[in-house]
Amino acid sequence: MPFRVKLLRHLRLLFIAISLFGSYEARAQFTLGGYSNSHYAGIHGVPNNPAMAAGTHYKWDVNIAGINAAAGNTYIRFPRSILLHPPDSLRDLKRNRDYFPDTAGTGRQFAWGNVDVMMPSVLYSLDELSAVAFTWRVRSMVNGGNATTDVANFFALDFPNPRFNNQRFDMEWVNASFHWWNEFGFTYARVLKDDGNTVFKAGATLKLLSGVAAGYAQVEGASFAMHSTTNGEINDGTLKVGYSDGLAKWESPTLSNYKVFGNMGLGMDLGITYEWREVIDGLTGYDDSQWNPEADDYRLRLGVSLTDLGSITYKKSPDSKDLDLRTENINTSDLRQRRGESVQAYYRRISTYFNEIPSDEKFRMNTPAALNLMADYNIDGRFYVNAAGRLALNSGKYDPSKTYVMSYFQVTPRYEARHIGGYLPLSVNRNGQFDAGLGLRLGPLVIGSTTMLSNLFQKNKNRLDGFVALRIIPIKRGEGKVGCPGTNF
Repeated sequence: MPFRVKLLRHLRLLFIAISLFGSYEARAQFTLGGYSNSHYAGIHGVPNNPAMAAGTHYKWDVNIAGINAAAGNTYIRFPRSILLHPPDSLRDLKRNRDYFPDTAGTGRQFAWGNVDVMMPSVLYSLDELSAVAFTWRVRSMVNGGNATTDVANFFALDFPNPRFNNQRFDMEWVNASFHWWNEFGFTYARVLKDDGNTVFKAGATLKLLSGVAAGYAQVEGASFAMHSTTNGEINDGTLKVGYSDGLAKWESPTLSNYKVFGNMGLGMDLGITYEWREVIDGLTGYDDSQWNPEADDYRLRLGVSLTDLGSITYKKSPDSKDLDLRTENINTSDLRQRRGESVQAYYRRISTYFNEIPSDEKFRMNTPAALNLMADYNIDGRFYVNAAGRLALNSGKYDPSKTYVMSYFQVTPRYEARHIGGYLPLSVNRNGQFDAGLGLRLGPLVIGSTTMLSNLFQKNKNRLDGFVALRIIPIKRGEGKVGCPGTNF
């Protein structure tokens, strides 16, 4: 089977699962647990905190190519065989054989999936105190809805299912969104203070954004009941929908839709770090064997950053409409997507059953803004413990046209040497899911997953992720000397 067909099958399955089985949140940054906050991260530390560019071990550092991808949910689990060989459509899956829904869940259901590709990017240290970086990333993300388990069961279990006749369901708000964009980041970072015991760094990344395609849908305040498989009523609720011309004019193959400069926007990352050192040395020392050898001499490092502040404005496709969902009599079977019917054709059809609500001709898709916190403790110069947390800043219900990250907390013990590193990320996300992973840095190659170890002990999977990157990491020898370090104190 051609690779393109396999890829489209995987993407289609992911989209359908996210659309039907819950709300979505994702780790949007180009990160691998523990590694991205380490002093050997170089260019790979910049997306998480731009201050990390200053005072590194590297005179310069080049990313050749890298990808970070994740997918998962809380509602259904899949056996490994289905993940490796997905069918053509969701209709071909058999419940309790090919997938296992959590029909008895008591909370809201969630799902996630994102792809972040770092294209050729470079970090350059102007001196031991300041650095600049250029990052080129191609990113895509899907967000979804906040559905309760009873609502997920209603739509997922053989809809329309007579089992749910004459029961009332409520959807306070359930949303879904998709965003594919390109970004060029220009970073400047500098050591603001270095008195030997304490080191403050700050950095900023200005981003030139260009959107490829985006879309969103959000149900608000809906209350409905099904009296039979051909008769139902919706007492209240609105549906807000918007998607860009890029989605309306989607071409095949998928990559042909990618344009470096399309819908333009601006973004920004801001970050600071603080380092405490037991021995007075600072960052301005040097020797003849390596660049900036004191980069990891801190005992404790703290970091705070705001990432992905920005948005892109899109023109709505004329077919995307906001709808008043109230109706006393609707054929419930008509609300089911028909075999072979595209998502756009499906929406055009069901929009004829409801009254249109006036809406703007454009929409602004926010990028996944987040607050990132980090603490890194140096045990003995080889072993470290990193604690990191991420908090989504725009995951609320008030603005449907957004993408947003998952809030989580992570602790990563790690081993570091010049050409090798090992990472053991242990994390808990906002859904209460615990994951254990593994990462390795072997010279220019970095590879890992925050769910690898967890998945080894699970027969059926509901989440997975992976990170791989190839870089050039030269150590500048015998240059960059700016005078005796003692003259800086």
